[in-house]
Amino acid sequence: MKHITHHVDFCVVGGGLSGMCAAIAAARHGIKVALMQDRPVLGGNASSEVRMHVCGAHGENNRETGIIEEIELENRYRNPLRNYSLWDSILYEKVRLEPNITLLLNCTCNSLEMKDNRIVTVKGWQLTTETWHTVKADLFADCSGDSILAPLSGAAFRVGREARTEFDEDIEPEATDKKTMGMSCLIQARETDRPQPFIPPAWANVYETCEDLPYRGHDILTTNFWWIELGGEQDSIHDTEAIRDELLKVAFGVWDHIKNRGDHGAENWVLEWIGFLPGKRESRRYEGDVMMTQNDVRAGGKFEDLIAYGGWTMDDHHPGGINWPGEPTIFHPAPSPFGIPYRCLYSRTIDNLFCAGRNISVTHAAMSATRVMATCDVLGQAIGTAAAMATRERTTPRDIYTDHITELQQTLMDDDVYLPWHTRTIPALAQTATLTASEGNPAPLRNGLDRPIGEADNGWIGRLGAWIQYSFDTPRKVRRLRFTFDSDLNRPEKNQPSSYPLDMEPITTPATLVRAFRVETLTEDGEWILVTRVDNNYQRLVHLNVDVTTRALRFIPEATWDATAAHVFAWDVRDEI
Repeated sequence: MKHITHHVDFCVVGGGLSGMCAAIAAARHGIKVALMQDRPVLGGNASSEVRMHVCGAHGENNRETGIIEEIELENRYRNPLRNYSLWDSILYEKVRLEPNITLLLNCTCNSLEMKDNRIVTVKGWQLTTETWHTVKADLFADCSGDSILAPLSGAAFRVGREARTEFDEDIEPEATDKKTMGMSCLIQARETDRPQPFIPPAWANVYETCEDLPYRGHDILTTNFWWIELGGEQDSIHDTEAIRDELLKVAFGVWDHIKNRGDHGAENWVLEWIGFLPGKRESRRYEGDVMMTQNDVRAGGKFEDLIAYGGWTMDDHHPGGINWPGEPTIFHPAPSPFGIPYRCLYSRTIDNLFCAGRNISVTHAAMSATRVMATCDVLGQAIGTAAAMATRERTTPRDIYTDHITELQQTLMDDDVYLPWHTRTIPALAQTATLTASEGNPAPLRNGLDRPIGEADNGWIGRLGAWIQYSFDTPRKVRRLRFTFDSDLNRPEKNQPSSYPLDMEPITTPATLVRAFRVETLTEDGEWILVTRVDNNYQRLVHLNVDVTTRALRFIPEATWDATAAHVFAWDVRDEI
């Protein structure tokens, strides 16, 4: 068989959203990356193969930003009807077209080589090409969900629920066990303009009445059928195929119930898609230098090495899944946001191994809140950024904590990752300039807080055609501009739908985003001339490279996507790229 060896700085195993964000962040910070993914598409549970919409922190203005916001805004601009094939293509291009990433799809990691306490290579079989791929790297990240590198490397990991007394967690069972949250095969339906019959397969389960589905709301428009769940009382890795078979019986049986057994308003609805790849919630979890617990979540997670945040309730599904007659999950209170420490994102026993996603170093109880995908995305961006720093410094993941954690935090915030209770440092050129505006108060543009927080807006609002100006005592070289615009962090729509009603409204680029703007420079003759213009912006974070020596620069918003005024959270001027 063919055998190819790749030499990179950083190898990411697992191409869900956390692995994608890890690979993209590392590559954009200048290092060579290989991303090994065992499926034909990227996105993991968010992909067309599973179709779980991206969930994250609850609460006003708590939406996750950074790479995940960039991806979601791209989807809103190019995929208004939220077609899953187009969503897959957007995820694909974000990785495939990144120059520093080697993408290995359909490639299953199944072995590795160690030297001392480090991983040296990982090896995967690419089904479509009958090729073995070996990736040699200095640093590795396990974003595979099931943590395949843990058993292969001997890294310390856990499966199941901790005993209540181990970490004094009152939502845990009295005795430790191997039970987990289950997995789900989701279903999607589409409304048509005429009646649609449904003939179930003979092997589908039968649910004659709604009493056969207690506590399982099955309104087509309001549920994504997450409760079609099994496997928590079995081996969540090795029993996956058998669990999938049972889930399919449940899924077809649920649709048969909706269509044929009682009036559920489904006469014109058709089952458009059913997942044959179960979406997993829980399996192996790494042990890091810190194991975050239920109590850390409830206390708000104000760690010194906070590099991400969550804000999902501790949503602890019963391991019995659909076979459990009671409530399928318990929503234990959790604050939003709560911080997550960097020390949860690398192995305590393998020197060069990061982790991100649902497999980080948390207890079962804490994982019930940290496992949702938007949280996992920002964890991925954190380790990708840390990997680039570790490559530059020729150091380990642990050394980033001891020697470079403040730099990591500042780099993440500069990349538009929100870190609660932290302030982004403003570049010196912008700090020392005089900042004025034709109207409104421009001061918040350099307060280092790039979103509304509590009662503080932290932005500038001005009419279209108004201006913001940086002035300098002497002519200064400006080489880079950084903007943070308002992408409506409270928009209600999910990235992708759970069902497709006939009258479904398309999603649109947020009305609040600045669509067109120009930047002008003041000449020695006192004239304002154009430096650069953007006519079709649909992103929140915008970087522009310029080359101008000036005493003053002006930003002038010309159009939004539908708002009457421009809303800007940050505008930095920098003297280096």
